[in-house]
Amino acid sequence: MAATMKHLFLPVLLLLGTAFAAEESAPKKPDAPKEVILFDGKTLDDWEMVDVGGSGIVELVDGEMLIHQGEGVSGAVYKKADKLPTTNYEITLEAKRLQGVDFFVGLTVPVGDLKTCCTFICGGWGGAVTGISSINNFDASENNTSTYQRYEDDKWYRIRLRVTPHNLSAWIGDEQVVDEDIVDKKISVRAGPIESYLPLSLTNFNTTTAIRNIKLTPVAPQK
Repeated sequence: MAATMKHLFLPVLLLLGTAFAAEESAPKKPDAPKEVILFDGKTLDDWEMVDVGGSGIVELVDGEMLIHQGEGVSGAVYKKADKLPTTNYEITLEAKRLQGVDFFVGLTVPVGDLKTCCTFICGGWGGAVTGISSINNFDASENNTSTYQRYEDDKWYRIRLRVTPHNLSAWIGDEQVVDEDIVDKKISVRAGPIESYLPLSLTNFNTTTAIRNIKLTPVAPQK
């Protein structure tokens, strides 16, 4: 009986050993990209308010980042941008305009390196212009990323901006509003106060903005 059991177990052990060896030698799947929480609603320690003269204050209220209305551009810079990717990533956030009539989101981001940046504008030039500033020295009101969107006060909008070496894309909710090929194009921010908010920041202009759920997620490079 013992000899019979031995003969039965031997093939099983051989099969298990072969399967284990195959599993060990098989190439491991890369880990899924991990999102980085840029603002968790608990602290603004990773953000620094920048005053360019007459800027509104930035504070934490009820789990939201409030950028108060100033006389011009107001906002805060993310202090750990040098630890983040500069291409092949997405930034998502939710924002709402509480008062004012100009852009309530100016999301400035690096494009390829920390010194080359652009700004995704939501609601500029009187409250509707949406697009990228700047491409080939043309700002969001002048280049072909420019669209007109209707934004309501006190309403949350989901905003997503994707940066790759070849493209800038942006969405308001589920609607894609920017799909811009940037190969061989000059990417920059608009000359002026926004230059003080490089490389990664959130700003507004003559408005008060509430922002929450700011995240960065790496995206797979395009082949």
